[in-house]
Amino acid sequence: MKKRFVTTTVATAAIAATALATIATSGAQAAPSTSGAGSDRATAAVAAARAHGSSFGLDGDQGLSSRSVATDKDGTTHVRFDRTFKGLPVVGGDLVVHTDAAGGWKGVNAASNSVRVGSTTPTVAAATAAATAARAVDYTVSTSKPTLAVYAMSTPARLVWKTQVDGVGAHGEPAGTAVFVDARSGAVVDQWATEINDAGTGNSLYLGTVTVQTTASAGQWQMIDATRGNARTEDGNNGSTSSTTGTLFTDADNVWGSGTTSNRQSAAVDADFGVGATWDFYKNTFGRNGIKNDGKGARSLVHVGTNWVNASWSDTCFCMRYGDGDGVSYGPLVSLDVAGHEMTHGVTSATAGLAYRRESGGLNESTSDVMGTMVEFTANTAGDPGDYLIGERFSLKTPQKPLRWMDKPSTDGASADCWSKTVGSLDVHYSSGVGNHAFYLLSEGSGAKSLNGYSYNSPTCNGSTVAGIGHDAAAAIWYRALTTYWTSSTNYAGARAGMLSAAKDLYGATSTQYAATAAAWSAVNVN
Repeated sequence: MKKRFVTTTVATAAIAATALATIATSGAQAAPSTSGAGSDRATAAVAAARAHGSSFGLDGDQGLSSRSVATDKDGTTHVRFDRTFKGLPVVGGDLVVHTDAAGGWKGVNAASNSVRVGSTTPTVAAATAAATAARAVDYTVSTSKPTLAVYAMSTPARLVWKTQVDGVGAHGEPAGTAVFVDARSGAVVDQWATEINDAGTGNSLYLGTVTVQTTASAGQWQMIDATRGNARTEDGNNGSTSSTTGTLFTDADNVWGSGTTSNRQSAAVDADFGVGATWDFYKNTFGRNGIKNDGKGARSLVHVGTNWVNASWSDTCFCMRYGDGDGVSYGPLVSLDVAGHEMTHGVTSATAGLAYRRESGGLNESTSDVMGTMVEFTANTAGDPGDYLIGERFSLKTPQKPLRWMDKPSTDGASADCWSKTVGSLDVHYSSGVGNHAFYLLSEGSGAKSLNGYSYNSPTCNGSTVAGIGHDAAAAIWYRALTTYWTSSTNYAGARAGMLSAAKDLYGATSTQYAATAAAWSAVNVN
């Protein structure tokens, strides 16, 4: 049988964690402090800063408010402060104070050493500043709200009306700018965008018309999402399936694609939206800030290969690759669940590191199917509502022929519904059926049901009847097991044990969720 996969490549090199703050004299990695210890360290940093304030212009008219505290393994502490002058916030007055384990002074990084102004009394009225700021932007203004501040981004410091101007851009996207109006002369001192990218209109292949986050640059828009770690979407130009870079998509009017494959931007819209939906799922559901939890967005390459019925993730290039399909059975593989699937390979690599072989490899693939499915459910789009099928949207057959079915994985003719001693010898995309089946049963239960236009009829391998707990709870248990209990060699028995530990942590050992987790794994012969 011809295999139709969603594949992954995993780099063996370690990914270094990002330090919250470091200084040149310390090579130790910084880590967040606990709230109580952080408060004590901030207090010590304030005392140290006061004692050495002359070196960076800190005097009795200025106040410090801690924004964050990070501590290295050797006890070196880095406290980031915002500064005030006679009670007014100082724009460009922020600083980082570095102290040793005993609270002793190690140095400071200050954005500005000159924050003093001669007077904090404005001669320009707030209403005048609001009107001036509104005229300084090129979009429809809804609100223009001035507050007094000290502007210290350049010398000398000035008293300004820091005016937040919000409104709507030419394509209906939210727009915002901080405009700094000199509170004594009325001149515009500076301004910058607070909505750092634009909401473009995307005409996708599978989702209809959607909003995509893009970045304005040099009179055009780039498919770079600054709100999600500068994730990029590029044209692979039908080059090698191992390509690591492509041509960044750009557009003159921020309206992308036509909803058809004749426009190369259309597939890019789906991929870009899928990246955003996956980022939002992990961020909003688990508090995870990007694939590696480091705030970094990934690169997506669409139109990779020729008639390639596949998609892949690579840790090496931190990128996703999407084929165009064969044009007969499958179209471009840029659906929501595949985007979620591919990015989840990166999450798995950064957490459990499930080895891509035998049962751990099947569990790796299953994890990507599980979370890709959750991306569909949480995005809740009209064009692709949540379901337990993988890749159904790019099927060109009637009726649809997905890549995989989670309720009964063997429907594809090759995947395993139930665990057996030989399941580890299957290709990992087929051994993933055991985990997919367990997740479906835990979410929805056994037997027949309909959901969002699809009919399911999930059997059990032991003849039991399983009641589901809903996909949200099932995914929460799965994610905690992945990030807390599973390791690189976890097999399906270990997956069950880890999820029982996770269910106990989240809901208690006597909970319905705990019992359902045990029942779902037993129902696929994992005991």
